[in-house]
Amino acid sequence: MRKVFALFLSLAVCIICASCSSQSESSVPEKIPEPEITKMRSICELATMECYYHNVAKFYEEKAESFLWFTKDKHFWIEYAGVVTIGIDASLVNVMVEDEKVTITMPPAKVLGCKVDENTLTYQSVIVANGSAAVTAEDQTAAFKEAQKEMQNVASNDMTLLKNAQQRAQKLIEDYVSNLGELVGKKYYVNWLYVTDENIKIDDTSSQENSSATSESAAEG
Repeated sequence: MRKVFALFLSLAVCIICASCSSQSESSVPEKIPEPEITKMRSICELATMECYYHNVAKFYEEKAESFLWFTKDKHFWIEYAGVVTIGIDASLVNVMVEDEKVTITMPPAKVLGCKVDENTLTYQSVIVANGSAAVTAEDQTAAFKEAQKEMQNVASNDMTLLKNAQQRAQKLIEDYVSNLGELVGKKYYVNWLYVTDENIKIDDTSSQENSSATSESAAEG
């Protein structure tokens, strides 16, 4: 009889525990998805722009050759083409979500990569000035490095191009936040905070105010 009673008591305890556990699990609120930093960084990487350049690099060396009192300068141009990648350093992007407010920290766009197409650097692409000293393979290598440096310098100072790259990344992120909000039935407001970069500086006062207003309206729409 005691064994039957003990068995009945154990069974009752198990049922009560299972019932409590079930109620506890059902009472845990389901977490609403929020904008994720990993997705925003992936978006920044996808938003990078590739710009194709075609230019002419100049090489000049004074008194490159000398014989007795005669000297010759070395002067030639080299035509080249290349690709510059412009975008956002995704590792510097961050996000903080407070209810409906989404604050995104982003650096300005910059040159992420620069490569001269070596196939365009042929013998035919070298234009030697009249009376110039002979051009060597080492001279062409030096001109190649100078071309790459010049291409990066031109792209880094093209503020219109940099601005377009940044706006492209911001628009894609705003679309992601807005679409996520619609999915979960929540209206997010985006606020942008800009960090300065070693190569490019922006007006971090007026730009933040203007961008915040634009971002909020974009997220609403």
